[in-house]
Amino acid sequence: MAQWVPFWPQSAAQSAGVVDRIVIAELALIGLVMFLVLFMMLRYCIRYRQGSTRERKAVGSGSWHVEIGWTAATLVGFFVLFGFGANAYLFLYKTPARADLEIFVVGKQWMWKVQHPGGQREIDAMHLPVDRTVRVILASQDVIHSFFIPAFRLKHDVVPGQFESFWFRPTRIGSFRLECSEFCGTDHAHMTGTVTVMSQSDYARWLNDQGVSGSLAEQGRAVFERFGCSGCHDARSSTHAPLLTGLYGSVVHLADGSAVIADERYIRDCILLPARQRVAGYPPVMPSFAGQLSEEDLVRLLAYLQSLSQGATP
Repeated sequence: MAQWVPFWPQSAAQSAGVVDRIVIAELALIGLVMFLVLFMMLRYCIRYRQGSTRERKAVGSGSWHVEIGWTAATLVGFFVLFGFGANAYLFLYKTPARADLEIFVVGKQWMWKVQHPGGQREIDAMHLPVDRTVRVILASQDVIHSFFIPAFRLKHDVVPGQFESFWFRPTRIGSFRLECSEFCGTDHAHMTGTVTVMSQSDYARWLNDQGVSGSLAEQGRAVFERFGCSGCHDARSSTHAPLLTGLYGSVVHLADGSAVIADERYIRDCILLPARQRVAGYPPVMPSFAGQLSEEDLVRLLAYLQSLSQGATP
């Protein structure tokens, strides 16, 4: 999109075309309004310049039809622009129900720590397959960061204390800049990295060449057992606690009568703030692990619980 414009930044994802169309539409509208205002100003200056013989009698009374006309036209134009922008917003920020790949990113002063489902890890780098829908789950270890890939036209804040998620679909092979666009401290300018989009075969080879010893879900199982979670949530446990198999993505009924979807944010709250959303029918005996688990441990636990929804056993 708009690659014929010499100064236009390169676009490398499906989202880039959507954002580019909005920017081009706004620039066209601004240019049209500017041209109209300048035209009327110049016409007035020339028509009524000093020495002109144009008649300068008092202005006659206007018509309410004109007032209603331009007000209604402006209102309609506003709703058209609003609908255009809202449709793009929903497309960009509504994560698809199913993604081809899920990647976990933890922001820390001043680096990006990237983890792949197979256990591969990167620092200030992210390798991706082309033409695949990628869902990114973000977390911050310290302050607010903002994950920004200019060539994808996507930016998402990384807020401490919660999981954030967004998605993209790379469409061009190459290397693209990754940066933090939220001032996060003295070395904020150096919190950069590289997103490398590869062919699907090259990406598969890259994954195999990393030499990992276990998947992210397997690492999460180790964390699960190390902190004694299996003592209560194992199917053979005598403790009356919810079973976790099939939990992720399911509907959970709470003690206050409400219901929530067991997504990333809910699971995080259950681990760190268990009293906030207590499951109906279970006593409030779940301890808080706040201050005991790192962001990487939380990501591993999330990957493990996701795997339980895919047929694994706790």
